[in-house]
Amino acid sequence: MDLTARLQEIANAMWMPVIGLAIVMGLYFTIRTKVLQIRLFPQMLRELKGDGDTEPGGLTPFQALALTIGNRVGVGNIAGVATAIGWGGPGALFWMGVMAFCGGATAFVESTLAQIFKERINNELKGGVPYYLHKVFQKRWIGMIAAVTALLLYTILAPGIQSNSIAVSFEYAFGIPGWVTGLVVTAALGIIIWGGRERIVRVVNVIVPIMAVGYIGGAIIVLIVNFTALPGAIGLIISSAFGADQVFAGIVGAAISWGVRRALFSNVAGVGEGTYAAGAAEVSHPAKQGLVQTFSIYIDTLTVCMLTGLMMVVTGQYNVITEDGREILVHLPGVEPGTNFTQAAVDTVATGFGSPFIAISVAMFAITTIVAFYFIADTNLSFIVGEGKRIYIRILECALLAVCFISCVTEAGAVWALGDMGYATLGVINFIALILLSQIAMKTLKDYDSQRRQGLNPEFDPVGLGIKHADFWEELRAGEARVRSAGAAGRSTGADERPTDPSDSQEGQQ
Repeated sequence: MDLTARLQEIANAMWMPVIGLAIVMGLYFTIRTKVLQIRLFPQMLRELKGDGDTEPGGLTPFQALALTIGNRVGVGNIAGVATAIGWGGPGALFWMGVMAFCGGATAFVESTLAQIFKERINNELKGGVPYYLHKVFQKRWIGMIAAVTALLLYTILAPGIQSNSIAVSFEYAFGIPGWVTGLVVTAALGIIIWGGRERIVRVVNVIVPIMAVGYIGGAIIVLIVNFTALPGAIGLIISSAFGADQVFAGIVGAAISWGVRRALFSNVAGVGEGTYAAGAAEVSHPAKQGLVQTFSIYIDTLTVCMLTGLMMVVTGQYNVITEDGREILVHLPGVEPGTNFTQAAVDTVATGFGSPFIAISVAMFAITTIVAFYFIADTNLSFIVGEGKRIYIRILECALLAVCFISCVTEAGAVWALGDMGYATLGVINFIALILLSQIAMKTLKDYDSQRRQGLNPEFDPVGLGIKHADFWEELRAGEARVRSAGAAGRSTGADERPTDPSDSQEGQQ
């Protein structure tokens, strides 16, 4: 067995407990939150506008959403969906959708926790898995485990998946060698990340809406052209998900496994990836950003991933192969699961257009994802070494850029396997944390619902809810109380010192 096969075997084994945790916790949180994915959907849209202007160093809810979509909507939405269908059959799409729906509740819990225990460091809001682990348990080493794991994942392991996919798609579409693509991608990323947090947010805010609208529009055109095949495709997806289709009856387990796995890889609900942008947002109540982060799951998996998978199934541009190499269905001889499936699907509508369209889409998705990865890595580095040590930031930047270039000339299988191993490790850590800390998020959601029923704009007071170590919010509310107290004292003093009426004085003398 070669090294790549060995790495893939290890990654598969590591993902088994994560899949189990993701399914169980997703269902549990869905029930505990009273199906907030549906119940509070209108509120998700309302909370996107935020509470007004933000202070320097904070993000608006929409900026945090764009940053989250930037890291969630990546090659997992194109290549990841293709691998799910390629190894698990069309039924994997159904289980991706189920996992995404349940994952919305998980995303709410982890993002709300990130908001509760965020910190303002050097005038920037920062939060995420290490921060809430440290705050709740009051043991820095617990947060350090998550921070070091996340730093390695988002600096060394995960960026390589994105840049490798750009190189593969550009070589397929334009015949450009991987090393050339690597140089261009590395240079572009360097320009963006060396501009600091403001440039990162600005770039993501511009690119994310463009790439989402462009890709979704292209996918809808493919489905419209193949409209008559759509009912049959949906029927095949559902029947093969439960083993009712005779062709895919023997791989129901693979459909569930790959569907859940690729849904998690795409939206990373429960892995903690969305917590870093959530913790940087400025809102009046943590549940508000939790709802916004839940909405990002709808955009990522329930929209982009589903459209990608439907394109492949309605056009028949996919193969299904078991993990032991047995061919179940072959429509594209010699083509391995990946972006080539999607390119072939688009080519059925516009010959010769599929490859460049998907290559450019992959590039936009991947670059915004890597930029978001840098934001996450920087937040974890700040937790580990503190602020103001520029040398560590420069090392981080150089390491990430080097990985992006090297991955452009490395075999794809090894890159994906290493990324899977990193995500599985961080997933186990965060899911255990969510099991222990979810009650705090539930208490916060109950408070949000209660204030909203009273017609109030929800505001968070951790002391009143008995939530400890939410230092940012305690200081915020204490500051507001001091301002109110000073204002009341000023009004009282003004009343005592107001000029008296001369006639009053004359009456007193008489």
